[in-house]
Amino acid sequence: MKTRSLIAVSATALSALFLVACSNIGSMQKKMAQFNAKVNPDPLEVHGDSIAISISGKFPEKFFAKKVAVEATPVLVYGTSEVKFKSRQFKGEKATGNGDVVPFETGKTFTYSDRIAYAPSMSTSDLKLKIVGTQGSKTVELPAVELAKGVITTSLLVNKNDGKVMTSSDKFVRSTNGSFEAEILFDHNSAKVRPAELKDKDIAALVEFLSKTMPANPRMKITNIEIQSYASPEGEIFLNNDLAVERGDAGKSVLMDLLKKNKLDATYASLVQVNPKGEDWAGFKSAMEKSNIEDKELIIRVLQRTSDLQEREKEIKNISKTYQEVEKGIFPGLRRSIFRVNYVLEGYSDQELKAMASNPSSLKYEELLRAGSLVTDLNTQAAVYKEASARPDADYRAANNLGVVYYNQGRMTEAKTEFAKAYGMSQNAETACNHGVATRAMGEMKKANALFSESGSAEAKYNMGAGYIMAGNYGSAINTMGSFKSFNSALAKCLNKDYAGAKADLDACNNDNNSAMGYYLRAIVSARLNDANGVKESLAKAIEKDGKLAEKAKSDLEFRNFQSK
Repeated sequence: MKTRSLIAVSATALSALFLVACSNIGSMQKKMAQFNAKVNPDPLEVHGDSIAISISGKFPEKFFAKKVAVEATPVLVYGTSEVKFKSRQFKGEKATGNGDVVPFETGKTFTYSDRIAYAPSMSTSDLKLKIVGTQGSKTVELPAVELAKGVITTSLLVNKNDGKVMTSSDKFVRSTNGSFEAEILFDHNSAKVRPAELKDKDIAALVEFLSKTMPANPRMKITNIEIQSYASPEGEIFLNNDLAVERGDAGKSVLMDLLKKNKLDATYASLVQVNPKGEDWAGFKSAMEKSNIEDKELIIRVLQRTSDLQEREKEIKNISKTYQEVEKGIFPGLRRSIFRVNYVLEGYSDQELKAMASNPSSLKYEELLRAGSLVTDLNTQAAVYKEASARPDADYRAANNLGVVYYNQGRMTEAKTEFAKAYGMSQNAETACNHGVATRAMGEMKKANALFSESGSAEAKYNMGAGYIMAGNYGSAINTMGSFKSFNSALAKCLNKDYAGAKADLDACNNDNNSAMGYYLRAIVSARLNDANGVKESLAKAIEKDGKLAEKAKSDLEFRNFQSK
């Protein structure tokens, strides 16, 4: 009887203890309405490739049982699937195990943050806080706390294909200066023209240039015919200066006779100018440098250290053996008059180049690059730059510009080939930027960003902005995009809560603003500013341009406060 009684008493005691334990957890179950937890942001938002949450809450006074431990886990539920955030442990004052202690009398506030990878199927979802309480061997799931519904995906609107490419400039020079020269030589201390000088090949070539070459090329225009006359640097300076003047006059007389004889005087006589130069020390130095005279280095040093002309001549004469070589080999070529015909060669006008773009084979390389920049038809541009790329003197610019054309045509594979070719020929701001754009379009983000950094151009920095948006770093996106205004720059400012800036950027980029997505983004900005009329008007224009946006707008939580309106 005693044994049975003891057994009964023990069973009763255990039952009581179990009821006490359950009552502790059960009390928490009943008081769950007092539990306060808020999530930020609400609704959830996609930033970069993930959903980040921040939860703040409080266990109220006399809520957390002293011997109870709790595991709290935020869970994103979508469809038939769910994803758990990291768990957090709390425990009462007398509970065992790990976790933050929550005093029974005072309760405790807490904060929590975590992130999970985003998947498109998560756009329609519920965020719940699931709490499991444990007391001894008993585990009870407390009522889940509803934290948020749905996910805002505005950051995913970024236009990944919005890249700024750089066209390489041509070096086309419209007007080219040129000259044609001939000369006559004189005997020592003489200004008399020897008949043999007039029979030299250069004089005949001068006559042919004036009488045939010039008339055959209407783009060539003579600016002047200059006669420069010299004396060799020997003897008295004032005598040599006079001799140079006389040789200039003699040269002019010869030239006028030649013009008259060939019936060119009426055309060119007024363009003749005489410019006597005196002693030809510059010519002397040049001739010495080209000579094989034994002491030429010594003579050149004399020229460099001595500015006094008379002293120069004296020091050079003192090199007796060498001076004889100078007298025979250098001085005779300095006693001269030079006939220099200066002219300007006018290149094609822009209108001419534009017209010739349809037949690019007739153009030179720089002319091709210039013509390509003048036409707007992409097919014509492609043909011009293809022709330029095939030229023997082609550099990176032809391939780069052909890549730009392909990019604008949406021919990304071909664009990437040309950009890679151009980059291989020359690594510079243009080629690195463009190679980066094509590389990113092919999904190679890391390599693309490296190329943008290498470029350092304003265009490359803008291109990096899209990557920053995709990474959820909106401040950096805004900074790198600089002064460029686009849908992406407006999106970055919207996501960074600069709504005035977002509207200003949309206003400034008419093409983007007037697109379906431009109006859709403007509607989002209006929604965040609680502008019901702006939402209505902008959504109507967006849907008018793209009817598919109607369904998107219905489920877009950006418009949750305007669904009935």
